[in-house]
Amino acid sequence: MVSLPHPIQYQGSKRKLASDILRFLPKKIERLVEPFAGTAAISLAAAAREICQSFWINDLNNPLIELLELIIENPDNIADFYTEIWQDREDNSVDYYYQVRDNFNKTKDPKLFLYLLARCVKGSVRYNNQGEFNQSPDKRRKGTNPNKMRENIKGVSRLLHGKCIFTSLDYRQVLYELKNTDFVYLDPPYQGVCGNNDSRYYSGICFDTLVLELEELNRKGIAFAISYDGKRGSKTFGDELPKELGLKKIEKTV
Repeated sequence: MVSLPHPIQYQGSKRKLASDILRFLPKKIERLVEPFAGTAAISLAAAAREICQSFWINDLNNPLIELLELIIENPDNIADFYTEIWQDREDNSVDYYYQVRDNFNKTKDPKLFLYLLARCVKGSVRYNNQGEFNQSPDKRRKGTNPNKMRENIKGVSRLLHGKCIFTSLDYRQVLYELKNTDFVYLDPPYQGVCGNNDSRYYSGICFDTLVLELEELNRKGIAFAISYDGKRGSKTFGDELPKELGLKKIEKTV
C-alpha cells in the first residue's frame, strides 16, 4: 500500500499494520465502524483501497474525535491554526508547550490537541487520574513542520471528506446501534497490557463486558474483526478471548 497521510502521531495507532489488517476484511464493505477509532487508521486505509465509502468513526476521547472531524471536514481551518500556533512558539518552546497543554486541559480545544500530539514524546499520550493530558514535550524536536502537516491534513480530507459520522460514545452504545450490513473493526485498550485503567488510555474497558458484547454481535450476525492483546517471546499478555466466540486467531509479528 502506498504510504498514507498521517497528521496525528499516536502511540498504538494501527497505521503501520493497516495493510495487513485489510487483508482479512471483506473486499467490499457497506459501512465500516470503528468504536475505538483512535486516529481512524483502518478507515483511512479502507478508503484509500476503495473497500468502503461510508464510515462511523467513534472514540470516547472527545477532543480526539473533534480533531479528526476538523481534519476531515475543515482541513484549511485546522491547518491554518496549526501553522499559527507552531510559528508563535518562542525560543523556549518547552515552556510554550506546557502553556498550550495547560490551556488544552482547561478548554479541551481539539485544535490545541493537534499541536500537543505533534510535539509530545513519541506521540505517546498520557493522562492523569483526572483525565488531564500530562505527557511531556519531546525536547529534541519542535513538532511537525506546518507545510508537512498541511499536506497530511489535506491528504486525509481528500480520502474521507463527506463520508463519515463522528461520535464520542461508549463503545457499547455504538455496537447497540449497528446495522447487520455494517462491518466492525474493534481495537480496544489491550487488557493484558493495561488492565481496566492505564495512563496511556483515556479510558479502559472491562474484559468480561467486552466478551458479552462480542457474543451479542455474533447473535445478531454482525461481522467484525478485533485486534487484541498478544505475546512477547513466551510471555502471553492477558486472558484469551473465549473459543466459544468462534474467532480465527491470527498473530502478527511487529
